[in-house]
Amino acid sequence: MNRVVLDASALLAILNQEPGAETLTPELLSAAAVSTVNLAEVHSKLVSRGLRADDAWEAALSPIREPVSFTAEHARLVGDLVAQTRPLGLSLGDRACLALGLSLKSPIYTADKSWKKLKVGARIHVIR
Repeated sequence: MNRVVLDASALLAILNQEPGAETLTPELLSAAAVSTVNLAEVHSKLVSRGLRADDAWEAALSPIREPVSFTAEHARLVGDLVAQTRPLGLSLGDRACLALGLSLKSPIYTADKSWKKLKVGARIHVIR
């Protein structure tokens, strides 16, 4: 299977066993990549909910195959995407996920319904 990219919201849906998480099958997760920006977002969320930092980090990494370092190419794409994504309220982390998906030419999975309206040249799957 080719790589897929997970947004922080999709990763959190898995970790919290939220609706839509069942869409992210073990086969899909075996090919899952996450931007280190999104990984930081998930780790921060788990720590802020009271998990010990080491446990939160282990949990954040557990569903994915590959964390992908944020690069200069990703940074440029994040900046390029701001005008298209601002009307939908997407964050820097959201754009980092999109940048990774675009650079890998991989489908992106998110739990954020507003992404359905995006037309940025990436295949986006909304899990709920």
